[in-house]
Amino acid sequence: MERTNWTEIEFILQGLSEYPRAEKLLFVMCLMMYLVILLGNSTLVILTLLDSRLHTPMYFFLGNLSFLDIWYTTSFIPTMLIHFLSKKKTISFTRCIIQMSVSYSMGSTECVLLAVMAYDRYVAICNPLRYSIIMSKALCIQMSALSWGLGFLNSLAETILAIRLPFCGKNVINHFICEILAFVKLACTDIFLNEIAIMLGNVIFLFSPLLLICISYIFILSTVLRINSAEGKKKAFSTCSAHVTVVTVFYGTILFMYMKPKSKDAVFEKLIALFYGVVTPMLNPIIYSLRNKEVHGALRKLMTRQWFWKEA
Repeated sequence: MERTNWTEIEFILQGLSEYPRAEKLLFVMCLMMYLVILLGNSTLVILTLLDSRLHTPMYFFLGNLSFLDIWYTTSFIPTMLIHFLSKKKTISFTRCIIQMSVSYSMGSTECVLLAVMAYDRYVAICNPLRYSIIMSKALCIQMSALSWGLGFLNSLAETILAIRLPFCGKNVINHFICEILAFVKLACTDIFLNEIAIMLGNVIFLFSPLLLICISYIFILSTVLRINSAEGKKKAFSTCSAHVTVVTVFYGTILFMYMKPKSKDAVFEKLIALFYGVVTPMLNPIIYSLRNKEVHGALRKLMTRQWFWKEA
């Protein structure tokens, strides 16, 4: 079977084409959330770079997470917003592959990065006296590079397998974006190898980091329960609360998507995927800055500096 020239292939992102009013409502909601994502995550990245008080391992990884969320959402939200208002919802093969590979890479990286952040909290609470020695600048950079590198390699492997597939029919993707499983299912050949690779990738990059996170928090909980003072316990829990909340939202949505019974309502499935792709990155900076005095102080300092420059 001859493989179609990539430049000749176009895909149709169906989205909610049958509900044009709903798409207009989603356009407004997603645009507002995207602006919040850009503002919130960009602010955290800037603060972690400019404020010396935030030059710690925890905020270094948080800056990575915020930078990742900006790239992840930018890979698909602008195209999705255009399609919400357009009758022609086509995307070229090349753009579809780029969108799919970037979003898949960022998702894989986030899973590993959340596990790295859990290890950072484990060292901070279980080995506080050796924290600065263990979590050295070199180790933080290495762990961050490992997270990004593994995410990129996972995406690269899945993408190479996907682009080798021949497409010869009406290429309608029943989704808002070029989601990898929906993409490979359109191929007019056997996709058993692709499905196995995707399944293995999900096990390695979803459940392995989740297992490491759970193990880290078992040790953290054991240590916290041995603290005698109530104030000490409260302080220890407060250092982990934001990360636990982010992990719960992130993995809770993913596990709900993958483990719930298959719904006959395709619209519901798409909206759940949209929640995972848009709402979670929007909540991350809010969760980390809501009750964080250090972030509030850094933000006030930055705002004061900007006001002083304007006055000068």
